[in-house]
Amino acid sequence: GGLCSSTLDKLKGFSCTVESSVGRTDTDKDAKMTGDNGQRSDHTQQQTILTRVQLKEEEDEEEEEEEEEGFSEKGNSSAPSRRAKSVYTPLEQQVIQLKQKHKDALLAVECGYKYRFFGDDAEIAAKELNIVCHLDHNFMTCSIPTHRLFVHVRRLVSHGHKVGVVKQTETSAIKASGANRNALFTRELTALYTKSTLVGEDVNPVCRLGDVEGGACADVVSDPPDSFLLCISETWDKLKKQLTVGLVAVQPSTGDILLDCFPDGSSRSELETRVLKINPVEILVPSDLSEPTQRLLQSITNASAKADDRVRVERRDGAQFDFASAMNTVTKFYCHAQDQGSHSLSAVVSLDSPVICCLGPLIQYLQEFNLDRLLRSQSSSLRRLSCESEGMTLSAATLRNLEILSNQTDGAVKGSLLWVLDHTRTPFGRRLMRKWVSQPLMDPRQDAVQETLESHSLTLNSIRSLLCHLPDLERGICSIYHKKEFYLICSSLSHLAVELEALLPAIQSQIRSVLLRRLLLDTPHLLAPAHNFLKVLNEKAAKSGNKSELFSDLSGFPALQERTEQIQTVLSAIRDHRKEIRLTLKAPALDYTTVSGQEFLIEVKNSLSSVVPSDWVKISSTKTVGRYHSPFLVDQYKKLQQLREQLHVDSQREWTGFLDQFGEQYHTMKRAISHLATVDCLFSLAEVAKQGDYCRPTVCENELQIWIRDGRHPSIDLLMGEQNQYVPNHTELQGDGRRTMIITGPNMGGKSSYIRQVALICVMAQVGSYVPASEARLGILDGIYTRMGASDNIYKGRSTFMEELAEASQIISHATERSLVILDELGRGTSTYDGMAIAYATLEYFIRDVKSLTLFVTHYPPLCELQWAYPQHVSTYQMAFLLNEPNTATDADELQPEFLTFLYQLTEGAVCRSYGLNVARLAHIPHTILRSAAHKARELETRVNDRRMGAAVLLLC
Repeated sequence: GGLCSSTLDKLKGFSCTVESSVGRTDTDKDAKMTGDNGQRSDHTQQQTILTRVQLKEEEDEEEEEEEEEGFSEKGNSSAPSRRAKSVYTPLEQQVIQLKQKHKDALLAVECGYKYRFFGDDAEIAAKELNIVCHLDHNFMTCSIPTHRLFVHVRRLVSHGHKVGVVKQTETSAIKASGANRNALFTRELTALYTKSTLVGEDVNPVCRLGDVEGGACADVVSDPPDSFLLCISETWDKLKKQLTVGLVAVQPSTGDILLDCFPDGSSRSELETRVLKINPVEILVPSDLSEPTQRLLQSITNASAKADDRVRVERRDGAQFDFASAMNTVTKFYCHAQDQGSHSLSAVVSLDSPVICCLGPLIQYLQEFNLDRLLRSQSSSLRRLSCESEGMTLSAATLRNLEILSNQTDGAVKGSLLWVLDHTRTPFGRRLMRKWVSQPLMDPRQDAVQETLESHSLTLNSIRSLLCHLPDLERGICSIYHKKEFYLICSSLSHLAVELEALLPAIQSQIRSVLLRRLLLDTPHLLAPAHNFLKVLNEKAAKSGNKSELFSDLSGFPALQERTEQIQTVLSAIRDHRKEIRLTLKAPALDYTTVSGQEFLIEVKNSLSSVVPSDWVKISSTKTVGRYHSPFLVDQYKKLQQLREQLHVDSQREWTGFLDQFGEQYHTMKRAISHLATVDCLFSLAEVAKQGDYCRPTVCENELQIWIRDGRHPSIDLLMGEQNQYVPNHTELQGDGRRTMIITGPNMGGKSSYIRQVALICVMAQVGSYVPASEARLGILDGIYTRMGASDNIYKGRSTFMEELAEASQIISHATERSLVILDELGRGTSTYDGMAIAYATLEYFIRDVKSLTLFVTHYPPLCELQWAYPQHVSTYQMAFLLNEPNTATDADELQPEFLTFLYQLTEGAVCRSYGLNVARLAHIPHTILRSAAHKARELETRVNDRRMGAAVLLLC
């Protein structure tokens, strides 16, 4: 009943007899127990004999019962061969019990110097890790070395698995002196890991960025910029018929917590926008999630072709997301806050109900990973993720269409706006830059960027050099807060504080930017507490991980001081015992030796073995010497080992308390690192400005306008490099003047690239960056809304035209007069007249009612008539080209499609044709089809012109 299905399949071809089963225990089980405990002992042999005797007795009883029932093999040759009763080893029984408690996790069980997987877990791990899996006793098994644990756990987690690490919770010396010295080593689940919870040096050691790039940390896998765990809840109001979505996002590795509550429609566009901005690696949802939301999450999880890039979805019991249940969990959790319990509870219970419905299940989930204390400490500083509160709104469609965070070709960062702007030197700077780009603030930073760009100060160069050699401090201080690691981070913080302190006079005298001065002058003061924590530690012991000698001054740790004195007393007694040994062996110069970690050995030549007392214990020997322990040494050495291991336990307890003291400075340190991240991002934007032909935009806070001279697409311009082939274009939009541009032109003429470049330049300016133009004056925008491309959405159950209209509907409901609206070929997904009518009416609505800055790309010539209806606010443009028409042929069969030369230059006026046959020719459509298409196009054009002429004649009559 305890065997996994895959193992049973493998065992179908085997039949075990009593003799083979007993014989197997004679060798395999001895080996099993040896491998389990890492060493052979008398107890192991006794336990093996007992197991063999018990097995034999059970088999004899079973054979007697079968003989009575007529199923004996000797009495009935036609009886089926029976299978011996399955007997689990003590380790297997232990694994079965652990697995019953953690059925959804792959368990890595510590056995001596390796970690082992069993049963189905072993087969999955072997497949993912490409290691050997074999049958051992009752289960398939595979193993990994202990020192490679973090590498293999990260690989399993990256493929979406939940991995549990089961460690031996006893040491051999303490176990030998305890009441359970004859039992199996106790093991407990010490850690659980998923994509969002890889915290701690066991699986995610913090290395300096330079070490990773230089190969010193070759096994360390670079973390993604963010590793958020997102929890989503849904509340349906029957009276208002309105869905309200709540979300809480936690990044355990850095301590960031985001929350939001918002109404959403059937398209789930608001939720999609927030998911793309948060970019979670794991999502926690109720099992009874609504179908539209499930389809959205399915489209997001399947967006990546690589399994290790996909978002992991964890489904929990829907009852946990009920408000009453969630509030009960939240209340119990925050009532146990040690220092500011009432304040934390009052701050949390005032949150919106949908947010509470997320927070309850999130607390329960993080408690499984021992990461829940982060929620308690951060309860008073929760940050609301709202598209309207702080910066420019970029919807999910805008993030995709403008390729803000990733390109649309393969989903990689290269080719995106983030790729253009991100020249940061630190991981925490990289995370902040992504936040800036995905939600540009309305607080320009060009002054600081300009000073960084133009200044020749050695101070700024020194600060830039300091940033290059820092580890991930943001993740590091959070690991300390989770009681995971300390010395590298604390020493880096202390060293950084000393370096910045030395630069303070130069910063005050040389730097003019208010933002830079504030950031750099505050940081050393905020980092100062790190010095005091570092003074207490023994550097050598801290670097080697030796917690028994971790503290250089034990005056503040009386328990450790007492234990250390006890150890010194035993060591003194052992050293004094040498006098007695020397007298016994008549060797005045004899001293102890250490061999293979075994201490205080008395080494005697074999030729003198006759003088060795009979009660001495022989530990080891060679051809020439024997090594012994006297009875006194046996007793004292055993006592010494116990004291040392007790010291290790005491040191771990004191170390935990020491980390708690550092945790009190967590928010101060986090603020300092936030300052450094901002400085890193400002340096990055200065690097962007050096890329050539970039200008500092003039940001107009009170006047709404987009005025760009010689603007270029930042990503395409950078990809082209020094070829300098991108054609620049001008843009002029005024909120109180001509605020709408209708753009026409042939297919592949550059219309989409042009409108993207205008939007991206606006985003760059609002981030604080210089822009790819010769001159630019830009107003502050509250949002950019785009409707581009033609694609369906199978996961959401939408056709191409439905997707168009759904996106257009979102823009209509959210855009304001301070927004930039981009509509690219609206109406193309349906018939000519329906599409044209919808496009005309929508554009007129934006011109007349919304009054936003609008770029409208179309192939419908009648839309250009709006220029005559609203001459003060609308202008028409085209992407210029040269038309090389073929020689006019008298024979219609010889008619050839036209040939175009694209100029990619925006000029005034409108184009009535799209010249699609030219694109067909570029796509290598067969010549016979092109000739037929050209003939049909001429025929239809002639028919339409004839109708227009007839209508004009009737009108004149």
